Amino acid sequence: MFSLRCCFPAASISPATAAAPKILPVSRNFLRLERKRSDLCSNRSILVEARREKDKAEAVEVEVVTNSDGSEVFVEDIAMEDEDLSSGSEFIAGEGPEYDKDPEFAEILGACFDEPEKAQARVEERIRKKRSKILHAKTGSSTPMKVTFNKLDFSNSYIWFEFYNAPLGPDISLICDAIRSWHIIGRLGGCNSMNMQLSQLPLDHKRPTYDAIQGANVTPTTFYNIGDLEIQDNLARIWVDIGTTEPLLIDVLINALVQISSDYVGIKQVMFGGSKFENWTEKYKSDDAGCSVHKI
Repeated sequence: MFSLRCCFPAASISPATAAAPKILPVSRNFLRLERKRSDLCSNRSILVEARREKDKAEAVEVEVVTNSDGSEVFVEDIAMEDEDLSSGSEFIAGEGPEYDKDPEFAEILGACFDEPEKAQARVEERIRKKRSKILHAKTGSSTPMKVTFNKLDFSNSYIWFEFYNAPLGPDISLICDAIRSWHIIGRLGGCNSMNMQLSQLPLDHKRPTYDAIQGANVTPTTFYNIGDLEIQDNLARIWVDIGTTEPLLIDVLINALVQISSDYVGIKQVMFGGSKFENWTEKYKSDDAGCSVHKI
């Protein structure tokens, strides 16, 4: 425990308080230090108010100190614990993290070191209460997505989609993001079935190794080009030029579409290749009702 002393003019203290016992003498160095500390009183008052609101206000004493020149100065002592003072700097305006947006979470964080088990229980209870905001129900289809192939040409083909319902804006954005990511990974050569060193290791292999020379000498694969996503009601298509015959690229896209169909937007079927699909009409344009074109 130690004391932080703040100086105030004698005129601001009531006559009853002025009758407090006098403390003599006081060195010049001490008074110089008190003047410097007085500049911090306005900031420290924030901490004092916060502590009082929590019913943790400390005792306040007022003493009369006589300077060497005979003038009297009233000193207010505020007792604070060392750890409170060290952490009190966070209360200074403009410093420290802002937890006021979620005081409950701030209280949990404050107790995690002293009572970790209690803090964990409170986090679990918080998750149970806000489960509906954290976990969202699946909006896709429980029926597995059908996949077919119709004269697939890796250098010049369409990929066709049939949805159970006309996709909405967020659904279209999700499909575009998935296809765009697929194209980037393929263009960078990320889907090369000739270099699958880790996936070919035994499942119980605890210390995998990678042959850099082998990885550098395999035949590279790339994704040459891709078109825009065209939509007509519940149908969609996209033109691709994969270039090299790489079935792994198709597998990666199918896996992503299966998850999208199950969790987000139901996809009835996907067909690779072919020039015709269901009731797709070439004469429709993007400004027609139910038609749109989206850049990948």
